[in-house]
Amino acid sequence: MLAAAAAAPAAARIDKPTIRIGVLNDMSGPYADLGGRGSVVAAQLAVEDMGGAVNGVRIEIVSGDHQNKPDIGAALARRWFDEDGVDAIADVPVSSVALAVQEIGRSARRITLMQGTTSDLTGKACSPYSTAWHADTYALSKAIARAVTGTGGKTWFFIAADYAFGRALARDATTFIAGSDGQIVGSAFHPLNAGDMASYLLAAQSAKAQVVALLNSGSDLINSIKQANEFGIVSGGQKLVAFLVYLSDVHSIGLGVTQGMLLADSFYWDRDEATRAWSARFFARTQRMPTTEQAGVYASIMHYLKAVQAEDSLDADAVAARMRARPVEYFGQTGSIRADGRVLYPLTLFQVKSPGESTRPWDYYKPIEHIRPDDAFRPAADGGCPLIR
Repeated sequence: MLAAAAAAPAAARIDKPTIRIGVLNDMSGPYADLGGRGSVVAAQLAVEDMGGAVNGVRIEIVSGDHQNKPDIGAALARRWFDEDGVDAIADVPVSSVALAVQEIGRSARRITLMQGTTSDLTGKACSPYSTAWHADTYALSKAIARAVTGTGGKTWFFIAADYAFGRALARDATTFIAGSDGQIVGSAFHPLNAGDMASYLLAAQSAKAQVVALLNSGSDLINSIKQANEFGIVSGGQKLVAFLVYLSDVHSIGLGVTQGMLLADSFYWDRDEATRAWSARFFARTQRMPTTEQAGVYASIMHYLKAVQAEDSLDADAVAARMRARPVEYFGQTGSIRADGRVLYPLTLFQVKSPGESTRPWDYYKPIEHIRPDDAFRPAADGGCPLIR
């Protein structure tokens, strides 16, 4: 009996039979290719890499479609937390939904691992239980605006999504364009999933701005780029710039149209051996290379589960503190998490290859400049987060 007692593992402090993580995103709409079911696959890969359990407690992934509507996302998050025993929510693209879900997490004292891009997530809306894993509107604006104004693009026209992401991006981009002696000569805001972008592109042509800037994403961005090509925006002498481009967007549109475009990103499947190895596993499940959003879901869930393992607890205060104390493992790069929840890691300024430069499927990007975390992300003291003292 003494021998058996000595061999038995210590009882886990995690006081429930299952750790449940919810992946919440757009499963069927304009942003489904960026995250969607691929984010669920990324989450499942994280669970597999943890051996399916933490300290003997099984891990389960559930998923839901927020339909890009804050009220639906908030209601689902509240039900998951209050009724379904979900311990953490991951992904949550679309900034208006992310802000709503982050607030639900704060009220419920549950962890949220966010892929929304508005810099307000770690600014005035920051939460002690939330972390922001995707490059935000501040970092994207800074990288792209400085690169383009540095090559002579001084007058800009914005075509922007008319919700939290587009508004935040317009605000942050204006700051960096003005700081580089640029000028905004016009702007047009469109609804989500607008479809026909003709009127906005015609307004940009009429304004005769040197740069036509697309402050949207998903199918709206894809339609904007395709229709800009049809309207001869670039061939007419204007530069077309997009602030939030995903690998899946380039794959959908093709290199013939997107070649030469600049983008800032933290993850690219062909960056190094670490990204290639993980992306090969993802590709085997999906027949597609992962986007930054999907890679971020994997990295955020791994970091969360390792913090739960170290604390041997699901207590949100303890786990959130441990997450901020631990280094972040980001596909061969080391990052960190600030008190405001901002995850810091290097960014790279990429240029989309021409068809002649691409040598194999999904070979789309070439690096132009590496950007240190301190040079990419907003200083903590400037964001207005009440957690920063």
